[in-house]
Amino acid sequence: MHINLRLLYLYLFSFVGLLITVIGCTRLVTLGLKTYIFTNSDYYYFAKPLMVDGTIPPRNEDEQRKEQEASTRANREREAAEAIAMIVVGFPLYLYHWSLIQKEKK
Repeated sequence: MHINLRLLYLYLFSFVGLLITVIGCTRLVTLGLKTYIFTNSDYYYFAKPLMVDGTIPPRNEDEQRKEQEASTRANREREAAEAIAMIVVGFPLYLYHWSLIQKEKK
């Protein structure tokens, strides 16, 4: 079997495109699982801050819950955007290089 530098390049970039696509799909599935099945996996519980005199500052529980939900929603949107971007970039990269490999085999 004769492997030249061009064929090595095509296989390498085809593999990279496939790897990026798989990672993007995995992240999208993870996001779906965290959103619909493991709904408490994104919530973080923080200790209440203390004032200098040792008292706890007044804070509305509804306000704190809304802030956390907004933060969680923003994080999920960011994760979804990153995963979709990986798929959008990785899949065409894979397809293009794999099609060139198939043409060279003929």
